[in-house]
Amino acid sequence: MRIQGGGPRAPALFERGAVARSFDTPGFRGMTFFEVHARSVINRVPEASRMPFRWTINPYRGCSHGCVYCLSGETPILMADGRTRPLADVRPGDAIYGTVRRGSYRRYMRTTVLAHWQTVKPAYLTTLEDGTSLVTSGDHRYLTDRGWKHVTGAMGGPLQRPYLTTGNRLMGVGGFADQPKESAEYRHGYLCGMVCGDGCLWPSYRHSEIDRFRLALADTEALGRSQDYLTSMGVTTGMSTFAEASESRHKMMAISTGARDQVRFIEWLTRWPTSPRMDWRKGFLAGIFDAEGSYSRGALRICNTDRAIIGWTIACLYTLGFEVVVEPGERPNGLRVIRLRGGLREALRFFHTTDPAITRKRSIEGVAIKSDAPLGVVSVEPLGLDVPMFDITTGTGDFISDGVVSHNCYARQSHTYLDLDAGHDFDTKIVVKVNAPERVRAELAAPRWRGEHIAMGTNVDCYQRAEGRYRLMPGILAALRDAANPFSILTKGTLILRDADLLAEASEVTDVGLAVSVGCSDEDLCRVLEPGAPRPRRRLEVCAAFSDRGMGCAVLMGPVVPFLSDSPAQLAATVRQAAQAGATSVSPIVLHLRPGAREWFFRWLGEHHPELIARYRGLYGSRAYAPRAYQQQVSERVRELARRYGVGRGSPRRAPHRDGRAAAPPPGTGEPAAPAATQLTLL
Repeated sequence: MRIQGGGPRAPALFERGAVARSFDTPGFRGMTFFEVHARSVINRVPEASRMPFRWTINPYRGCSHGCVYCLSGETPILMADGRTRPLADVRPGDAIYGTVRRGSYRRYMRTTVLAHWQTVKPAYLTTLEDGTSLVTSGDHRYLTDRGWKHVTGAMGGPLQRPYLTTGNRLMGVGGFADQPKESAEYRHGYLCGMVCGDGCLWPSYRHSEIDRFRLALADTEALGRSQDYLTSMGVTTGMSTFAEASESRHKMMAISTGARDQVRFIEWLTRWPTSPRMDWRKGFLAGIFDAEGSYSRGALRICNTDRAIIGWTIACLYTLGFEVVVEPGERPNGLRVIRLRGGLREALRFFHTTDPAITRKRSIEGVAIKSDAPLGVVSVEPLGLDVPMFDITTGTGDFISDGVVSHNCYARQSHTYLDLDAGHDFDTKIVVKVNAPERVRAELAAPRWRGEHIAMGTNVDCYQRAEGRYRLMPGILAALRDAANPFSILTKGTLILRDADLLAEASEVTDVGLAVSVGCSDEDLCRVLEPGAPRPRRRLEVCAAFSDRGMGCAVLMGPVVPFLSDSPAQLAATVRQAAQAGATSVSPIVLHLRPGAREWFFRWLGEHHPELIARYRGLYGSRAYAPRAYQQQVSERVRELARRYGVGRGSPRRAPHRDGRAAAPPPGTGEPAAPAATQLTLL
């Protein structure tokens, strides 16, 4: 075991006496545990989460299960070059976008970061209509449709100030898209778009004895990228002046080669692929935009005279979920014009999804801040923790964070509000609330507590591997038992069997609901989707063990992953095995892709199942939830399977309370299958 407490490598949160530990054991190799003392442990669930309970306990933050659908991304800041960068990586001197008021509208304006630092303050979670979750201090301000407002405030007294309410709507375009990876397919697509749009090829078999390639541009960013990509493919080009600057045009440079094999290779690069991958499509759109595109007065256009190029451009845009129109009429020279619909919101999504090289074409300076994005405030809730906050000062006094206009004390979403990366760190750096048992007991005894149902395992699994070392749950369960407070537990972990006696004691005095999460019974698929979680068979053994003890246990089929675990055969296999384990009910929950989790999941999908990208975009669109018709179809199929296999028929009667009352099942587990389709909400 190695310990570091507040040292130079410890994030700001741990400068307040917290301890970072790592353990030299196979199960925890490569993981760090940050032991903190939380102010509050019983937390209220945001109304937007659609959960059937109001309170939850999460003794851990971060999870070792490694599930590909449980992560949110870093908060991206809109830089002056039109790209994004995590707020934690922004530095003084960087050029970014802020806003200024001009005329009737506030407009985007380039500005400079003057200062960047961190502080530690109590954290609040602001949830928006589109599912965006923003973690800030209560003093943080957002630009709303009614002016600047603090996250928290009061109508009177010392904290009197304008503050967010559910009637407010934040200003901006909504969450940013992920930038593409510079893969070989992306580079291939970019060169195809660039050369088809602006290059010249003269192969010898077409024009006697001449072999020549030339690409001439005024924008050296696109020219340099093209040359770099060609070099990476073994094509050597020289750069020279093509045309000197004049009063009417900029100086133009050109890259060229006359080597026959290299010219033939470039010609091969520009042939239309039979089955292009998503990275190729993104690269092609970036290349054709650099060559033939423009963005001005709020309109993004791509023009060309070649009908094949126009057709491929439209097809790639549609595949990525963009809506376009071909402007009416064909110019005398055959020029056709494609215009992207959706205004600035879709233009920014195009820039971030495809990443064109030419900075000047990505400029949104002077564009008015107006959008139909669903950015209404749904809830503002305290997290009960003091956490590190990032703060920057800019020339305009604001900046654009994940699509909304933000000012001061902004922290990254979800796991990143602890100054930890939301990807790899979520799997390997676990925050442990070491005082959770004591805080739960104190909060249950507080006069204001009304004894409401508490759900555990709905955000981060309370029986992940870390619980085997820290043993927080026995103290939490004992406090709930002594207070006779109803609760339920959802877990993927088998460690819950360690506390079976405590759970049995609690079920004698209050309502205790138990459920294991088994999205599907396919061992190979689960090994990819949930690499750190116990196999489905072992989770169902947990259900069977509680059934044998006379304690009912439900199976939550969550998440059902579209096109991967939703086939009739897969659903039937999972329900059949749940019935054999004595499950009291089986409830399907379809994958829910919140902003952040959505981008991470799509990145994973592109690596493992790129053929499903288009189908997912067609199913989810820009929504976090799959269509209600799809959810209903899954729910009805599982309900029928539950009847067929007798789920709940052979389940043991729940142990009665000491006062003779029968213990109630946990929420959503009173029927053989869920009465209505719902979806997994990642809090």
